[in-house]
Amino acid sequence: MLLAQENSASNFTPILMIVLLFGVMYFMMIRPQQKRRREAANMQSSLGHGDEVVTIGGLYGTVTGVDDETVLLEVAPGVETRYARPAIARVVTKAEQPAEAAVDDADAVKE
Repeated sequence: MLLAQENSASNFTPILMIVLLFGVMYFMMIRPQQKRRREAANMQSSLGHGDEVVTIGGLYGTVTGVDDETVLLEVAPGVETRYARPAIARVVTKAEQPAEAAVDDADAVKE
């Protein structure tokens, strides 16, 4: 009887190890990658006129126009280039809100 219990436990061990391996891979690799992808998508969707950004190629520019799929960057005075949204790596500085919008936001908070 004791021998049958040891056999069933030893047959279950490899399956348990595989499940644990997949669990560790999920929490160490897949989940952080999904979080980074979600943050990048949020950043790219919140791009606005006047934001200073860096492209994946290392080019600094200021956003002058935003389309559904593209972003127009001014890389030098009078020089504008068009990039796909996913080509924007990060936002260096956000554009400041106009004074009127800041006042409206302050009034909304008070109410």
